[in-house]
Amino acid sequence: MTTLNGVAAAAMSLDQLPTHQWATVLDVQRPEGAEERELALRLTEIGFVPGEAVRVVATGVPGREPLAVRLGHTTFALRRHEAALIRVVPGASNHG
Repeated sequence: MTTLNGVAAAAMSLDQLPTHQWATVLDVQRPEGAEERELALRLTEIGFVPGEAVRVVATGVPGREPLAVRLGHTTFALRRHEAALIRVVPGASNHG
């Protein structure tokens, strides 16, 4: 369990977050492989950093890929395996 503004909340990966629900980024996982580490670095560089508000605004069809993800005032398309590297906790106090 993680606490967000004093309230306990369960952390999850961004690909598991229900559509249209705001969340707060906790971190980006640092995988073992060099290619995946580069991906984690790119995600951090574009703004997936602790404390940022994020939500999944849409999913593609078929296979529910890619995910349209709102971060700040920008919308990104992420593949599910990319979104799985981003840990979030449901709820965000600084969205909008």
